[in-house]
Formats: sequence, C-alpha cells, structure tokens
Amino acid sequence: MGAEGVLVSRQLRVGGSRVLADRSITVGGDQGEAGLVELSVVIPCLNEAESIGICIDKASEAFTGLGIVGEVVVADNGSTDGSREIALSHGARVVSVEEKGYGSALLGGIAGAEGMYVIMGDADGTYDFSSIGPFLQKLRRGYDLVMGNRFLGGIEHGAMPALHRYFGNAILTGLGRLFFHSPVGDFHCGMRAFSKDAVERMDLRTTGMEFASEMVVKATLMNMRVAEVPTTLSKSLRTRPPHLRTWRDGWRHLRFLLLYSPRWLFLYPGLILMLLGFGGMAWLMPGGRLVGHIGFGVQTLLFTAAAIVIGFQSVLFAVFTKVFAVNQGLLPPDKRLERILRYATLEGGLVAGGVLLLLGVAGSIGGFLQWSGTSFGALDPTVTLRLIIPSVTALILGFETVLASFFLSVLGLDRR
Repeated sequence: MGAEGVLVSRQLRVGGSRVLADRSITVGGDQGEAGLVELSVVIPCLNEAESIGICIDKASEAFTGLGIVGEVVVADNGSTDGSREIALSHGARVVSVEEKGYGSALLGGIAGAEGMYVIMGDADGTYDFSSIGPFLQKLRRGYDLVMGNRFLGGIEHGAMPALHRYFGNAILTGLGRLFFHSPVGDFHCGMRAFSKDAVERMDLRTTGMEFASEMVVKATLMNMRVAEVPTTLSKSLRTRPPHLRTWRDGWRHLRFLLLYSPRWLFLYPGLILMLLGFGGMAWLMPGGRLVGHIGFGVQTLLFTAAAIVIGFQSVLFAVFTKVFAVNQGLLPPDKRLERILRYATLEGGLVAGGVLLLLGVAGSIGGFLQWSGTSFGALDPTVTLRLIIPSVTALILGFETVLASFFLSVLGLDRR
C-alpha cells in the first residue's frame, strides 16, 4: 500500500479544540510536500476496529485505480478498541479529536486533510470507498458539494431500518427541500465530497449528527454548485449497536432545519395567525354572528385579538432570529432582509408604534366615555368589549413595535 514513512505528530486547532494528527505511511503516491495531495478521504471513527481497515484498504485501492495522489485521514474520536492502531497499520493518517460528536470528528479530520478535495464516509463499512471516482469527477468539473444518493444507487436489504428509509429520511429530506429549495434528494447520506475551499467558506459550526444537515443547508443558501451521484448502502460490518439514535438524532436534525429557517418556524405561522385574527376581528366588530346553530360573540373576538398578538410576536421573532443568525455567521447575508432593514429604522418603528398607541388610547377613551354615560354603572359587555378589545390590542401592538424597534436597532449596530 505504499512505502513506510516516519511517524510525525502535529497539533491542530479545530473550533477551539485541540486535535493531534499522526502522519503515517504514504498512500497512493508521494505526499512529501503539502499541496500535492489531490484527494483526502476523511473517515470519522469511534471504536470501529471491525471495519476501519477494510474501509482504508478500499480507499487506497481506489487511489491506485484512479491514478491519483490521495490520503486517508481517520478522525479518531476516542477509540479504545485498537481502531487507531489498525488505521495506522493500514496506511492512514490519524487525527485525534478531543471534542466528542460526529460533527466534531469530521471537522477535525477535514482540518487535518491536505487534499484539494475531501470525501467523507462512515467507518462501519456501509459505504463503498472503492467507488469514489464519480465524486471526484464532479469535483473536477467545479462542483462545490457532491452528495451521494442511496435511494438512486441502491440499499441492500436490511442495511437501513424501514423507519429511517420510509419515514425519517423521507420527511427530513422533504422538509429540507421545502424550506431551503435544496436540490438534494438524500439529505443524510454519509458519503459526500466537497472542495476544501468550499467547506471552509461554509464555516460549519454544529458538532453532532446535525452536521450533515448543516453542510447541505449552507451549501444551498450560499448558492454553491451542488450535485448528486448514486451511492450504494450495504449492511454494517460492525457487531456492536450503532452510534445513531433514531429519535434523538432525528429530532436534532428537525430542530436544526427549523432553527435555520425562521420563515417556516416563525414568519409564516405568525402571518397566518395575524391574518386569521384581523379577519375574525373585522367580521365580529359590527356585532355577533351566527353560523348555522353556532353563535360567535365577544368571547370569540377576544381570541381573535390573541391570535393577532401572538402572530405579531412570531413575526418579530422571525426578524430577530434572521438578523442574529446573519450577524453571527450562522446564515449568509440576505439581500431582502437588508432592504427591509434599510427602511425599518428605529425612527420609523417609533412612529408606527406611536400611531398604534394613539389608536389604542383613543379607543380606551371612547370606552371610558361609554362608561361615564351610564354614571359609571353596569355596562353591556356585548357592546363595550367590541371597542375595548381592539383598543387593548392596538396598545399591545404599539408597545411591542416600539420595543422591537429599539432591539432591532441594537442588533443593527453589530450588523453594520
């Protein structure tokens, strides 16, 4: 598999964590100088002694078959079963990553990779590292991210639980395509390839299983060139239980997709609530309504006011979340948001909030005058609440608009 070389250790920094890289024997060609390696195969590893050697050997054979200079980098996340020693004996370079997690291991391995291109895949033998040619072809054609698609390539019977195949992957991939208009048909395929430059521009942050979703989402949002190639999935070679936890990791992926899409988490639900609230309030303001044998009165009017307030708060959360995410580099800049914030100034927000407050005060005064007309005696709630409820709603929206304007101004200082 290549001539033996001198074992050299070096320290790297990955997201504030220290990783230790052991450089072992060369694989697929002369790698004596940095920059000569075209392709790095990065394999995250945590106690994979049963299969890690097979994965490394297949990748090394692929390098020879393709006639390229490549390396295998095993990102060891604290193995205690001899995986590290096996990887070294098969010619891989081992990067020890202290921070636990699938994403942490991959970030450490990618940081330690010397290739212009990187292909990542699991260490359990489910992916065929001898079939990396199509990935490399796409990368050479200028694609930034090349995803494997197990549903196009074929899934061996028993390799993927039915719950994952027909429910988990289908729903999460569908939501990812809906939320972000991603062209990817298999969001969670563990074999994928990318250029080193592209993954650095993505500035990936997550350390767990949601790392896989973050890569696809950021590549899509940053308008990178994304392609897919059919990939096979085989049964795992390991005999121990997998690290993946169906419900825990599924929820983490779903949570990530929602948090990275404020529109679907906050904006759209908020707008729907506001529209329903305003429509219901306008319908009930003149008087009670009867639909069939069901009557709607001031009690329903109160719920429409609640819908307006909750919907307005949800819309504000969408704006706050998007501005914060862009400021922190979690999401790429949004030109539409920039245009909105250019006009949604502190002064404009104060004026809009002031108008709402005046409307609320005027309605409250009207209600007080109604009360005084009865010498401050008993009132008919079916009449007075039709004025009081909208007035209180305007007061609440006015105060929230003023406070939101100040908060956006604070976020805007960092943004500018």
